[in-house]
Amino acid sequence: MSIQYVTKETLERLQAELQHMKGVERPAAARAIAEAREKGDLKENAEYDAAKEAQGILEAKIKQLEGVLANARIVDESTIDTSKVAILTKVTVTNLATKKKITYQIVSEKEADLKAGKISVTSPIGKGLLGKAVGQVAEVQVPAGVVKFQVEEITV
Repeated sequence: MSIQYVTKETLERLQAELQHMKGVERPAAARAIAEAREKGDLKENAEYDAAKEAQGILEAKIKQLEGVLANARIVDESTIDTSKVAILTKVTVTNLATKKKITYQIVSEKEADLKAGKISVTSPIGKGLLGKAVGQVAEVQVPAGVVKFQVEEITV
């Protein structure tokens, strides 16, 4: 698993989510299994099978989230270099084909939310913009072809 760069707020949100899974959802899953077990023969008990499957899915989610947290690194916004596009920078670009200006924040996969203008550092646009300075053009390979973005501004 690769290192995930996150803000302090995102790390705290992920930790709270993990605590909720372990402290609330895990005991609820165990109770559901116990209730289903009391209803008789386990070979023909669909409720028991469903409860065991739900528990397995929950345990997989917990394990995955623990892996993310183990590899998470907090990025201090005050140390970010805004001379080039990097993780957690906000970059305003102009799509040279449409002349439309867009502002994106480059974030980790866990924080990506296109509606909020946050794109993943591993997305095609995120990868294409990384390391670019103001005035440079990034040629990004997207499913529709190659899109050219000119970097207009980089902020935190």
